[in-house]
Amino acid sequence: MRWLGSLALSAIALSSALPAWGASPATVVVAHAVDPTTLDPMNHQEAVGTILANNLFDGLLERDPDLNIVPMLAESYQSVGPTIWELKLRRGVRFQNGEPFDAESVKYSLERLIDPKLKLRGGTAFTPLTHVEIIDPFVVRVHSKAGWPLLPAVLTVGQASMLPPRYYREKDMAYLQKNPVGSGPFKLVRWVKDDRIELEANEQYWRGAPRIKRLVFKPIPDDAVRVAALQNGEVDVAVNIPPHLANIIANHPKLFLSTAASTRTIQLLYYTHQYDPQHKLVGPYAGPTADRRVRLAMNSAVDVDQIIKTVLDGKAVRVPLMLTPKHFGFDPAIKPVAHDLGRTQQLLTEAGFPGGVDMVLNSPQGRYVRDREVAEVLAGQLTKAGIRTTLRFHEWGKYQTNMVYVHKAGPVYLYGWGAGGTYDAEGVYDPLFRSGSINCNYYNSDLDGMNDEAKRSMDPKRRLELFHRMNRIVVDDAAAMPLYQQIDLYGATKRIVWKARSDERIKGYDMALRDAR
Repeated sequence: MRWLGSLALSAIALSSALPAWGASPATVVVAHAVDPTTLDPMNHQEAVGTILANNLFDGLLERDPDLNIVPMLAESYQSVGPTIWELKLRRGVRFQNGEPFDAESVKYSLERLIDPKLKLRGGTAFTPLTHVEIIDPFVVRVHSKAGWPLLPAVLTVGQASMLPPRYYREKDMAYLQKNPVGSGPFKLVRWVKDDRIELEANEQYWRGAPRIKRLVFKPIPDDAVRVAALQNGEVDVAVNIPPHLANIIANHPKLFLSTAASTRTIQLLYYTHQYDPQHKLVGPYAGPTADRRVRLAMNSAVDVDQIIKTVLDGKAVRVPLMLTPKHFGFDPAIKPVAHDLGRTQQLLTEAGFPGGVDMVLNSPQGRYVRDREVAEVLAGQLTKAGIRTTLRFHEWGKYQTNMVYVHKAGPVYLYGWGAGGTYDAEGVYDPLFRSGSINCNYYNSDLDGMNDEAKRSMDPKRRLELFHRMNRIVVDDAAAMPLYQQIDLYGATKRIVWKARSDERIKGYDMALRDAR
């Protein structure tokens, strides 16, 4: 009922609160749940930042709608040695400021990711890189410390965007956070923080000019306001449609519903250890989640199936791991933890909390599908089980910058993760559970060793064996509380031609407008 009241108030205010971008026939407006924290494609680990990067920049490789790796600015690639990949580059491409794309661009862009002076947040997946060798203006060799089986997949992520070297060398970091220049299909017009990001078509784009001429991303955290904006024709695409409203959107005469089984999972992440803002291990976490028995008790206390049924209207898939069946390394033999309040009480007693324990759960609001409502039910279930939970909500940008990125989101926080675009277990375990990573608040030396071996092994069978062992460690040690695989629901106006993707990318270049609204 809270939603209905909010929607009524929102609908009244929308005509004056939101500019009528849709009035321009060549403009498409996308309503996101949150604003990015930066427009530097290499300085974040956020899906919304990657979506912007996909429109402003190009990578060497990309994923097609079926998630296959296909050429982009690199026409071909091959392994030419145990620690060397060779890429042949596309000719005739220019960045939006006129600089040519060539081997120097590749060398600068990839080596920028591992520059220790910059400490870029998106550099985690590129730690195997040592240097890029220029063979000729359109051939490069990427050298790594050891084998790097995931390099082709890593080159598809937004953080691997190609940059114009002169421009990025001449500008300081603060300027680059707000003034990106790439070779992509759209150029930045303006970014009004927490209000809108306006892009215009790059008419000289090497693949041909986009079919839409203006693309606007507008952050609308509240589900009700976002849906009302879609119904009123103020926006053309709205993300995170509340599941209970899916049929309303699907049956609307001017709208359609587009769905995709996301590779993102939603979970609670525990602080078992404390790291400093430079990601150095300090020691065990000074709180009850340092005790494995408390974490196991919490995992037994929640009824995820009830959350999926009642909060998400059945539009999610229960998962036992932070992996989906689409991920290399998924193990179908592992089953979800059973809801068992008796086991919860037993474990709490063994941990020295027979009368229960106090807990704080941090959560974003508006970032994921019904994240607030999910967090509220989780807190209620935990409290009922004797884990008295105080729930705290945070605006997404501050949640990331002031809490997650600097290891201040403990003892427990709700987070979504999509494997960084690699669709490989390394894309989960390396950034979230490998000590020293920006998002890691856990320490297990055995897991570190397995992770590092999997990163350098070129043997798929050995990597699968390692990932299955790592899966078991994470489950048995209750390093996290896996909840569900997100089913992405988008609403869109029938004036556009567009289809949702499983990787959550929203690419303006793939959109077209029908002849009439």
